This record gives sequence, structure tokens and C-alpha cells, in this order.
Amino acid sequence: MQQHTLQSRKNKVSKRVGRGGKRGSFSGRGIKGQKSRSGRRIRPEMRDLIMKIPKRRGYRQKQIPSNVVAVRASIIAKKFPAGELVTPKTLIAKGIVKRVKGKTPVVKILGAGELLKGRVVKDCLFSRVS
Repeated sequence: MQQHTLQSRKNKVSKRVGRGGKRGSFSGRGIKGQKSRSGRRIRPEMRDLIMKIPKRRGYRQKQIPSNVVAVRASIIAKKFPAGELVTPKTLIAKGIVKRVKGKTPVVKILGAGELLKGRVVKDCLFSRVS
């Protein structure tokens, strides 16, 4: 290989946009918009999606339902004899609980324990099981 046999690689020169010259008034950038301005930088779309997600802890946690009604276990012990079934519908029938917006509410029994012995409780939540 000798120097006079070497050929130079012809690299394609990329088009330089926005430098005036013989390209007209807009210099190959189009007319208006973010892409035609100097110093343009379009953010990646993924970054905008990430920024929309809340950063604070626990934002995905379930809200406390608004139709929960608390009932003390002592009231149930007075109104229901041993062996009787305790459900939200029977609580409404005995007048202990009222309907919420025309619907049967979710009943949470507070202080459950010795007071509920001998009673069958269904479809209710408990604050403490002992």
C-alpha cells in the first residue's frame, strides 16, 4: 500500500439547519413552533408521563367508604338475645341503624368480645376481635 493509492473516505456532511445563507428566510426550519426556535429541546414523552404520577406516599390507598356505620357491642347485647342472628338488615329492622342514601350501610361493631357471646354475627366488620 502506497500513499498515492490511498483514497479518502467521503463522509456525508449533515445538513446544518438554521444558519441563514442560501436557504431562504426560515433556513429549512419551517415557519413557527417549538422546532423552529433557537435552543429548541423537546422533552422525551416518558419524562412527562413520569412527572404526572404523584410522588407522595400512600396516594393509591383505598378511601374509607362513606357508608360505614359504627355500632357498640353493648347495644347489640341489649337488643339481641343470645342465639339470634345479627346482620345489617336486622339492625335496620330493630331501629339501631338507619339506611344511608337509601342503601343498607356497612356496619362496624366496636368493642366486640364478651358482649357478643352466643350471638351469630354476619356481614359486619369488627374493630377488635378478642
